[in-house]
Amino acid sequence: MKVVTLLMMFFSSFLVGEKTVSNGYQPGDKATDFKLKSVDGKQYSMANYKDAKGFIVVFTCNTCPFAVKYEDRINDLAKKYKEKGYYLLAINPNDPAAQPDDTFELMQKKAKEKGFSFPYLVDEGQKIYPQYGATKTPHVFLLDKNHIVKYIGAIDDNTDDASAVKEKYLENAIAALEKGTEPSPVVTKAIGCSIKVKKKA
Repeated sequence: MKVVTLLMMFFSSFLVGEKTVSNGYQPGDKATDFKLKSVDGKQYSMANYKDAKGFIVVFTCNTCPFAVKYEDRINDLAKKYKEKGYYLLAINPNDPAAQPDDTFELMQKKAKEKGFSFPYLVDEGQKIYPQYGATKTPHVFLLDKNHIVKYIGAIDDNTDDASAVKEKYLENAIAALEKGTEPSPVVTKAIGCSIKVKKKA
């Protein structure tokens, strides 16, 4: 009986481990740094920001209607929280072969038109978004200065109307970090478009 119980515990922990890996990071996990090309042609990583108190990693794109509705809000967040030591890094996870309007050149055009005040990075080879577990655009991951994941999910509770937002999930999570407490909630449902992946031949 003890052997059976031990085997069940072993396989249970194995499956949980597999699920965690396949789903990407969970709150409390340490995120691996990345080095990605931005629309300005430079390479960016979290290591560039030695004075950072935290990072707002946003998976977003040119094309998704949900991402488009959040463009101005993301830009405002980048400006507001840079002054507080939280740097926003936006990553486009879409494969341009699957979504032609998400090419690097069109990312550059979008950044210029919208006056993006943050690095708009391209996930070449789609290697980073699976590590994080991003599934939508936009999808937000808030990290502290040690790259520990503190919040995952939506920016706020109203995609359609910024003026009608009642719950600013991301900003509330940052406020909690500023106070030295844990965000609540730590996870919300990201609302957006699925990440576009090139179909295998």
